[in-house]
Amino acid sequence: MLIVVGVLIGLSTHTVVNCGDEDEPDICSAVIGFSPLRGSLIAFAYEGRGRIALRHGDWRRAIADFDEAIHLNPNRASLYRDRALARRQNGDLELAIEDYDEAIAHDPRHAAPYHQRGLALAAAGDLDRAILSYNTAVRLDPSDAQPRLDRGLAFLARGQANEARADFEAALALPAGKDVLTRDTARAKLAELASAEPTRLAAPGR
Repeated sequence: MLIVVGVLIGLSTHTVVNCGDEDEPDICSAVIGFSPLRGSLIAFAYEGRGRIALRHGDWRRAIADFDEAIHLNPNRASLYRDRALARRQNGDLELAIEDYDEAIAHDPRHAAPYHQRGLALAAAGDLDRAILSYNTAVRLDPSDAQPRLDRGLAFLARGQANEARADFEAALALPAGKDVLTRDTARAKLAELASAEPTRLAAPGR
């Protein structure tokens, strides 16, 4: 009997934790509404439904579910990161930046939230702080070309052409990955910088 109960609990726990892997929010809703498992474990079901909403571009639904998940499990960094993305896509940049700050405070080891916070800061017009955030992302994951590209774009927007050029060249120097668009953008920006340089004319002969 104890073995059967243990198996049932294991299956129920698996359903709760992984319901967001299916692209059907009703599974997560059923877990939330009927699962005997309460407390912080149900946060996984809200998180799963929020991730489904995020994939489908339903930012407000995603934010509402991540709100519930964070209420139940306030120490999970990925929840703040996911809600920050939903808020950023919804245009709530200041709230998104606050969530990225929380995600970093709970787990400062990963580059992604620093990079994403940089994007939110740049979109909000705070290029100085965006570049600082990109700096950390580059330091934590020097093999990722995207933070270098985005830092280059921030430098370019700030009128620092030399720094921008260095980042675009560094992005191109990294091993080619799946993100062809990043390399294409870096190459195009380098071409723009080259065409914008003043033409050096030889001094006329005497």
